[in-house]
Amino acid sequence: MTLSNYTLLTALILPVSICAAEEKEVQDMSDPLAVYTQAGVGVTDKGINLKIGQTYDTGNPTTAGMNIIEVKGIYGDVFGWRGDNKTTDSIDSFRFRNFTTNLSNGTATQIDANYNLRGNLAAEETLDVSYSFIKALPPQGKFTFYPLAGVGVSVGENALEDDGSIDSGYSTMGVYGLIGMYSKFTVTDKIWINYNPFWLSTIAGSDNYKDNYYGLDQSHILTHEFVVSYQINPRMNLRYFANWNENVDFFVG
Repeated sequence: MTLSNYTLLTALILPVSICAAEEKEVQDMSDPLAVYTQAGVGVTDKGINLKIGQTYDTGNPTTAGMNIIEVKGIYGDVFGWRGDNKTTDSIDSFRFRNFTTNLSNGTATQIDANYNLRGNLAAEETLDVSYSFIKALPPQGKFTFYPLAGVGVSVGENALEDDGSIDSGYSTMGVYGLIGMYSKFTVTDKIWINYNPFWLSTIAGSDNYKDNYYGLDQSHILTHEFVVSYQINPRMNLRYFANWNENVDFFVG
């Protein structure tokens, strides 16, 4: 939600993920807290998505870490199918995540940075950087829940000020909070379903940022991610993603 996702994706995504774990042990890719070297490619309504992740030594035997880079919306006019002039052949957004999990107690922390090249009501381009804490709860039958809470800061390029002027260059627009949950339902040993709701709300900053960052007169938003995964083999799986919110209908993709 893959830990995905605080970005407000407006797409239905059908990616293929190819994940190579460390040779000594193949990780369970259905576990949102699993750490493994990975690579993936997906085709979405807004173009091609690429993803690569690399594990690293944290220096602590009880923790494991990885860095993940994603590039989204490549060649949207060629490979995407979203209408209303919503696609271009340029890149749509970048995402970087640093993820560290504690192997002894089922907790994790994440630094998540999303750079959106498409403007909104606050700025021409935006960068959201958040820090969050995740906790794995004991499994309940076929269900496992992973609640999350975090706080972040939003930076904008050519941000719109409250008086209608433009703040040229990059500036800090405000601070936001987020709470949510990753969840997993195990269908079989090869098929699993994830549903990941997240609620984001502006906390402080300019009035324009606080009132309109998630849409006109929207200071907060509830996002949804639905994922169906099929394990081809322990190192490779196929996934279908759908992302929606009150501004983006489930069937828009």
